[in-house]
Amino acid sequence: MAQYIPTELGTRSIPRLLFQYALPAIIAMTAASLYNIVDSIFIGHIGPDGSWGNSDGMAISGLALTFPLMNIAIALGAMVGVGASTVISVRLGQKEYETAQHVLGNTVVLNILLGALFMAVCLYWLDPILVLFGASEATLPYAHDYMTVILLGNIISHSYFGLNGVLRSAGHPEKAMYCTILTVVINALLDPIFIFAFRMGIQGAALATVLSQLVSLVWQFKLLSNPNEMLHLHRGIYGLRPTIIRQIIAVGMSPFLMNLCACLVVLLINKGMKQYGGDSAIAAYGIDNRVVFLFLMMVMGLNQGMQPIVGYNWGAKLNSRVWHTLRLTILCAEVVVITGFVMGVFFPHTLTHLFTDNEEITRMADHGFRIDVMAFPLVGIQMVIGNFFQSIGHAGKSIFQSLTRQLLFLVPGLILLPPRLGLDGVWLAIPLSDILSFFVSVGMLLWLIRKVNKTT
Repeated sequence: MAQYIPTELGTRSIPRLLFQYALPAIIAMTAASLYNIVDSIFIGHIGPDGSWGNSDGMAISGLALTFPLMNIAIALGAMVGVGASTVISVRLGQKEYETAQHVLGNTVVLNILLGALFMAVCLYWLDPILVLFGASEATLPYAHDYMTVILLGNIISHSYFGLNGVLRSAGHPEKAMYCTILTVVINALLDPIFIFAFRMGIQGAALATVLSQLVSLVWQFKLLSNPNEMLHLHRGIYGLRPTIIRQIIAVGMSPFLMNLCACLVVLLINKGMKQYGGDSAIAAYGIDNRVVFLFLMMVMGLNQGMQPIVGYNWGAKLNSRVWHTLRLTILCAEVVVITGFVMGVFFPHTLTHLFTDNEEITRMADHGFRIDVMAFPLVGIQMVIGNFFQSIGHAGKSIFQSLTRQLLFLVPGLILLPPRLGLDGVWLAIPLSDILSFFVSVGMLLWLIRKVNKTT
């Protein structure tokens, strides 16, 4: 199998290859996004008495306040998960099977240690952290109740996301996809039971999330405990090795920093929403963010499918196949984001009304959605170009693009525009940063194309 894949990457039809490699990733990414949407829909309809309907919107506003804290947890998980899966892939390719086994064992231990440390620190300072993120007297109880359960299950979450990455690197992308889908299905089934039947409210949603991840984690351990697999769990691989830890962290530092920047951005957005629109504006942003993320996750899935095709053909100097793959991926991404643009501009109420029956929040979400997707047709191109640089080994350029959008464009926009434009200034900072980032991305790509053409 290891000899067959490179051959097909360099010879098979690009459209068929992209379909073959991208479809499982798109399904997994979409399922992961639906996982968050399902939670938000049920939470958005929790009334003040914990029943379905007559929602005042404070529950979903409380959920939105947890996004920065969740981003920090994701950043730590990505550092271990992405770092470990990359190191494992490299070691397997170098036929250093024993080292790959120890990377797997160290990944399990690191996830447990970091998950426990993050849980302990955040539980101790939970309320001050949530107030820093914009919680009010009305929304703090919801955010506190939700994050308490999520943090108590943080070791499970870290391990689940980390081992899913390991499954992909070990040659089981379909099984990693099935784990994600299983988590979504179980979460969707448990949400209404815990939230409404057991009258647990927002804590029930958090418990459904943790238990669904636990079920998938048990299956992951079962899959990775098969002694017939090249990479499997067994005694003697769990002792922490400084060299392996340094390699994991070095590779995983890039997604860690990017997710940390995302935390800062969401923190500033929540602060702006609260200052200029109150708790209802935070809830509206939480709704829009969930919907927008669904379309972005589909593009991320396309990027994951593009990555091995571009990487192989770039290394093989088959430039025509590289550019063909890039053009086709951009075209597919544009279909996705233009669909999101049309839905956001012309049918926002159809989407936002799924999350709450509170008219004030849906009105604000509809308005914000239209602004949020203004630059969507450019976002798909920007995301594909960023991943393209990563695929050809220019990770620094990819990181530069991401950090430029967030730190150089979006953060100043969130600071400068709201004092002049009020709540609309918070919303407008998002598409404005996307437009500026698009020109940076296209400029970098054109520079690369000219450089390649001069050397060929």
